[in-house]
This record gives sequence, structure tokens and C-alpha cells, in this order.
Amino acid sequence: MKYFLDSAKIDEIKYAYKAFGIDGVTTNPRHVMVSGKPFLTVIRELADWVREEGLEGYERFPISVEVNPHLDDAGEIISEARKIAAMSENFVIKIPCTAAGIEAAKELEKAGVRTNLTLVFSASQAIIAAKNGSKFVSPFIGWKEDNGEDTKEYIKNIVDIYKNYGWYGKTEIICAAVRSAKQIVDCAVAGADIVTAGLAVYEASFKHPYTRQGLETFQNAWDNTAKE
Repeated sequence: MKYFLDSAKIDEIKYAYKAFGIDGVTTNPRHVMVSGKPFLTVIRELADWVREEGLEGYERFPISVEVNPHLDDAGEIISEARKIAAMSENFVIKIPCTAAGIEAAKELEKAGVRTNLTLVFSASQAIIAAKNGSKFVSPFIGWKEDNGEDTKEYIKNIVDIYKNYGWYGKTEIICAAVRSAKQIVDCAVAGADIVTAGLAVYEASFKHPYTRQGLETFQNAWDNTAKE
């Protein structure tokens, strides 16, 4: 399973790539706002960085960039998507799972612009993404669990449906809004292709109290053992 970083902070992205070997990045308007930088500045920095790292191409290091969420006309979404995609071959265009978004994603994929159908909250929404050939689909996890919904079955259903129709691996499943180590494991067990989470979630997932306890035991033994 691949790990994507859910962030628009270039320093955070550079660190996660170097330290943890993340496989891609997902951004959204909220992440761009939190970065404190203008939208175009953020995506230009990302385009420059992948070029400097020699990671050109969405196959090597995909970066999802979302269109203006106010757009509700397929033609307008397509026009903006083309402009963003032209800035870097790493950019995959995030488009909301609405009627206009679905139409736009279908046409963009036909034109060779890769898409990520986002704000997906049901298996039926995920079907249309694969049916129309989107490169990625982003079913949200955290938001649903906050609302008391079961997400293990939800992701498993999407994986099973994709396998039924030969879509598995063609439209990659990104479990989005992942907020805990347990959710990462649930997605991996279900067979999702990718999880995307914030840096703090990944850092917490690497920790366990017994690892700390064991390390302290071994450090104490080391300190109390003659070296010669």
C-alpha cells in the first residue's frame, strides 16, 4: 500500500519524502489556506520540487491539485483543470463527485488529463469514478467515522466491486481523511491501494509504548555492560 501525504506545506512534504519515503501528495483548498501562501505559489513550489528531485511524471510521484470548488459547470472545470495540469506532468486534478465533476472527469481522462474523483462517501459514487476511467478515487474515512458510520465494510465493498469488474489497480483507491493508525490498518486489510494522511498521523502510527519501553530496557542494559 502506498502512503500519500495530505498537505500543501512544501517543507513538510520534503521532510516526509526524505524521512518516510512518501509516494505522492494530496492537496485541497483547506491545505493551501493553512500553508499561508497563494494557490499558484504553492503549486509552483510543488512543480519545481519534483523537477529538482527528478520525480517528473504522475506515475512516479502524483500530486493531486483541486480545482476551484465553486465551479459547477463541466466546461469551466475542464478549462481550469487543463491550466493546472499544464503546469506539471505530476499534477492529477482533484474534482468533486458531483454531476458536473463526473462529466468533466470523464472528458479530461479522454484527453489524457489524469483525475482524482474526490469527496466520495459511498460505494455507488466510487463506481462511477472507475467506470469513467479516473486514475484515482478518494473515498473519505475520517468524516464518516466522525458521523458514527462503519468504514471497514465501506472500503471493502469498494475494493470488492473493483475486483468484480476488472477496475482494481486501474482506478486506484485512495483512502482519504485518514486520522489514525487503526484507520490505516483497516484500509490496508481491505486492500485499498493508497492512504493519504497528515504528517502527524503517520508519525503517531510509527510509535508504540512497548517500543519505547523495550528501547529503554536495552539502553539500560547497554549502559550497565562492560564494553571490553
